[in-house]
Amino acid sequence: MSFWPGEKLRYAETHFKFKLPWSLLYKPWPEIIFDAPFQFVPGVEPYLWIVVRDADHFPTTIKNAEIVLKSRTQNAQHDALLLQDAQQKQDAPQPDIVICKDLNIEVREQMKFIPLALGKIPVGSYEAHCKLTVEREGKSQTFERWNLPRLKPVPLCFKVLNEKPPIAPGYAAGEMHCHTHYSADHVEYGATPEVLQLAAKAVGLDFVNCTDHAYDFAFTQEDYTKEADSPVPRFQKLREEIAALPVKDENGNDMPLMLAGEEVSAGNSKGENVHMTVLAPEGYLPGLGDCGRYWLENRPTRSIKQILNMTEAHCFAAHPFQQMGLLEKFVFRRGYWKPEDLQLKNKHSIRGLQFWNGIRDEGFKLGREFWINELGKGNYLLPIGGNDAHGDLNSMTAVDLPLISLKHTRAHTFGNVRTVIKVGSRKSEVGSKAKQESALSLADINAAFTADNCYITDGPALWWERDDNGITFHARSNKETGGGFRYVRIYGRRIQSNGKLAPEEEVMIGSQVATPNHADIPVATLGFAYVRAECETATGKFALTSAARIQ
Repeated sequence: MSFWPGEKLRYAETHFKFKLPWSLLYKPWPEIIFDAPFQFVPGVEPYLWIVVRDADHFPTTIKNAEIVLKSRTQNAQHDALLLQDAQQKQDAPQPDIVICKDLNIEVREQMKFIPLALGKIPVGSYEAHCKLTVEREGKSQTFERWNLPRLKPVPLCFKVLNEKPPIAPGYAAGEMHCHTHYSADHVEYGATPEVLQLAAKAVGLDFVNCTDHAYDFAFTQEDYTKEADSPVPRFQKLREEIAALPVKDENGNDMPLMLAGEEVSAGNSKGENVHMTVLAPEGYLPGLGDCGRYWLENRPTRSIKQILNMTEAHCFAAHPFQQMGLLEKFVFRRGYWKPEDLQLKNKHSIRGLQFWNGIRDEGFKLGREFWINELGKGNYLLPIGGNDAHGDLNSMTAVDLPLISLKHTRAHTFGNVRTVIKVGSRKSEVGSKAKQESALSLADINAAFTADNCYITDGPALWWERDDNGITFHARSNKETGGGFRYVRIYGRRIQSNGKLAPEEEVMIGSQVATPNHADIPVATLGFAYVRAECETATGKFALTSAARIQ
């Protein structure tokens, strides 16, 4: 993380002034924002969070809240679907829903999340216009969405779903890159594991890998510029906090499995800082290279190989081509991943590339190309999707220019881009009857990432199955994810008679356009080293599979 232009930042910390006498962002109030999951699956009643940060320095009373819910649509295609449903059901347009809450909650904690239940709300898309009145030292203020200085308020946007997002049978969907409140520094902070677990349930996730910065564990929670005696106890506290979360909800249903992962700064082959996410490591892994606390001293403290040799956990290249500003490159010594950084000849190597980091931007494009090039060398790395969310359940607030301005974007939303892994039915036979499905475990997830079958998506399901005749690809969508498909495309790379991969690029070996929301496409794989697929729905939702290696 840094506060320089080009970096993707999160929940905005506005009180740090670098010991300067002024800051246009500094106000003697805690940071207060409304946040909410971007969607609610059936069975989860909608709610909002009031997020309060730094009230330990600025004790404040949350007096009352007013939320006005307005029906909304996202685009013409979705408009048409809703209009068709309304005509079929002869429904009138939904009136605004007004919810008023008298709270009178005094907040003195460093961080507090206050939930506001919204009750039963009809299926649909909504804008939540949120107004809050707070009081401090005899002064009162009322604001919309947030009290962040010089940042225009925008409404929360969420959907109440009629059905869950489609998922392949025997698969589990997860958030592979997000941050808790243990990631906190000069310009950002994350959410608590409890809040992330509840948000994961709301949006329809099965597991969450919390990947807090290795360097943030090395500094204290009370003062993120002061080094802790050791980072190990803070990492252990995160593990304990996650271990204490509920396994079941009040109805006996499984809660999303929360994992204490890590995002480690490591040195690439050119001596630059790159980031690597780790899936539930056995213990703390060090990496302080670009922590921003040592000013110009930003050389990597460990190489990628050294970090890999310190753990047996699955490791992934985090946003390997996320674009950055010149100051990040030259001051924080940040760089990009290179083929040699994957350590594929090492006993423990990089297992996948998290090139989809919340949005399909230039970093996505370059990362996808990097991944395909590695497939062409016979390196069957997994494609990984995540969001790098620091809180950011609905949208992202960020420092734009330090001390001067903030910004807002709906990118990097928690749980939006998910990695979906094949974990099987997890059922065991007892006598003649099948035992009830067991809860998802870390062992299931580790086994899935050891294997080769996964897909990444922000909506539709897209997966492959091996059979006697080759590979069959399956694509599924629904009204929630955009209806039918604009396209489903199958790619492959040929193999030569000597058994080596052909030097030419991938070829498209199958394509369907304007396809309904249900497609099954068998592919003859003779002469190919691997095949894979991509799809996009009518509303631009996308999915991409791992490469199916031809045995």
